Amino acid sequence: MSSIPSKNIWIKRQQCPCGDWKCYLIYEGHAEETSIASQLAKDETAQSEAMVAPYVGMVFKSDDDAFEYYGNFARKNGFSIRKERSRLSPQLGIYKRDFVCYRSGFAPVRKKPSGEHHRDRKSVRCGCDAKMYLSKEVIDGVSQWFVVQFSNVHNHELLEDDQVRLLPAYRKIQEADQERILLLSKAGFPIHRIVKVLELEKGIQGGQLPFLERDVRNFVQNRKKVVQENDALLTEKRENDTLELLEACKATKEADENFLYGFSVDENDKVENIAWSYGESVSANAMFGDVVYFDTTYRSITYGMLFGAWLGIDSHGRPIFFGCVLLQDETPRSFAWALQTFIRFMKGRCPETIVTDLDPGLRDAIRSELPSTKHVTSIWNILPKVSSWFSLQLGSQYPEFKSEFDALYRVETTEDFEMRWNQLISMFGLSSDKHIALLYSIRTSWALSYVRGYFLAQMATSAYLKSVDAFLKGLLSAQTCLRSFFEQVSASANIQNQSHQEMQCMHLKTCIPIEQHSRRIMTPFAFNALQRELVLSMQYAASEMSDGSYLVRHFKKMDGECLVIWILEDEQIHCSCKEFESSGILCRHTLRVFIDKNYFQLPDKYFLGRWRRESSLVFYDDHATQDNENDEWFEEFQSLTETLFMESSITKERSAYIRRELTKELTRLLSEVKDMPESDGVSMDFTFSPTG
Repeated sequence: MSSIPSKNIWIKRQQCPCGDWKCYLIYEGHAEETSIASQLAKDETAQSEAMVAPYVGMVFKSDDDAFEYYGNFARKNGFSIRKERSRLSPQLGIYKRDFVCYRSGFAPVRKKPSGEHHRDRKSVRCGCDAKMYLSKEVIDGVSQWFVVQFSNVHNHELLEDDQVRLLPAYRKIQEADQERILLLSKAGFPIHRIVKVLELEKGIQGGQLPFLERDVRNFVQNRKKVVQENDALLTEKRENDTLELLEACKATKEADENFLYGFSVDENDKVENIAWSYGESVSANAMFGDVVYFDTTYRSITYGMLFGAWLGIDSHGRPIFFGCVLLQDETPRSFAWALQTFIRFMKGRCPETIVTDLDPGLRDAIRSELPSTKHVTSIWNILPKVSSWFSLQLGSQYPEFKSEFDALYRVETTEDFEMRWNQLISMFGLSSDKHIALLYSIRTSWALSYVRGYFLAQMATSAYLKSVDAFLKGLLSAQTCLRSFFEQVSASANIQNQSHQEMQCMHLKTCIPIEQHSRRIMTPFAFNALQRELVLSMQYAASEMSDGSYLVRHFKKMDGECLVIWILEDEQIHCSCKEFESSGILCRHTLRVFIDKNYFQLPDKYFLGRWRRESSLVFYDDHATQDNENDEWFEEFQSLTETLFMESSITKERSAYIRRELTKELTRLLSEVKDMPESDGVSMDFTFSPTG
């Protein structure tokens, strides 16, 4: 009987290249297993080619080793073998083994009861005398098996390689293939399609599997009862684990009134879906819940349950945990329940934007449950699927297709997108491809020209998604039961939402007053983004137009200018690139206009609450005088250092002297500083912050 997995193992969901969404679990690991199977086949072929025929006196460690060796020899030579007889003694146990050709002996004559019809089956046995007899001896306490008789004389025709593999002795279904067959059968695949899928996975021609279609059918029928028993046991285990998880939620609620959980039941009153969140997560959502990432990329192998995590991005660019859910399936109905429960947890607050994977059921649920929320499918979630869908289909054309697709994603206007999309599918002959049709049908959720201006708070970036994936992988380590999984989620979420990371020092790069002012207000993560735009703004020129708006253009580019609209009365500024609407950080084009208008400080409205220091869990003790002193000290130190190294590089003698004396002096200073008191009551601020 197959054993039920003892651990709740989570795997990354992956769609099968065949396009069937229900068989992503089955596809997982195909390439690796196929590679291993191919290597084993090569090793087996090499071993058989170098095989020596058995001979009298040949020694084996065990009778099983001898049977395996003789079997490999037989297969290479066009026949198969079977175990004929063995002899037993009280002292040695089994001490004689007879292995014979599969056509040895004659079939016994069966008497037919009167009146009963039996189908006559022709026997393959023809009295062949090919054999290998073994005897066991114990030498110095070690058992060894010796070949005492061997004959390779057959009275029948031996088979060719393409025939011998069809003998019953060699039509064995390996364990990896057995698991695949059972998974495919459970998914509803008919026997003939299972065989085709296995051939496709192994990259072989039809009819070249080491077993026949009828072997697969017999295996499935023989295992059907076992599978049913395992399913019943697994269902019982899942129900018990789910009830334990529910009890853990109830106990946590009694101990912490801010803890939140919800569940749904099926028509049999069994727990179907369950979700939970924490008081700290609700508080975090009040500040950072304007954009939410709903990750549904992991599924439990043991129970088949889908894990969904609601995450945000905090003021330092780190993932922040809002809540999670376990779903029995991925239908629009289940996703709708999950979204309803999340909104209830968050006191009715709907996100301005929700970012998800490419999932049809989830897309439909968002459309119905969050009609006012903008839905974005991250391009970083789409690109791996694009590779699996088109790399094999397009072959050598794929790199060119990928380059065109990347450029298409970044086009400025929807009109350009539509035009270049038609050119793309025409160029590569993809007009009837279902994946192309899918991507086009949801273009308004992923193409930059359509989602430009949707607020994402720098969430739809590869850096953020990598940090999310690292967090989830740590969270979804193999657990023995759902209750221990619940405890792991609680611990990980608490650490994630309250972690303190390495500190870094932020320095001014432009000395523009806007930069100094912004540093005192914004968190370092946000300030770094603004500072980068501020540095780049130096490469742009702004031309004022008659209506008071500006055309801002890079000094090397004659096209691609941005239109910046300036409204003096309200100090409003809008750029056609819509970077501020997307990230909450002013772009280089608007900063260029502010600089030209001699602004020393940015209007307060352009410092979003989520990017301000007061929204951070990190404490800042900042004073303008200290900022100036620190910057002056750093600039002086940098200037002295540069001068020192420049002078020392003139000759080898200077360089050796500076290297020797500077090391001594720095060592002395470090020793003296360490001996000084750690606190004198005055706080020095270097504007430290966590780095992601």
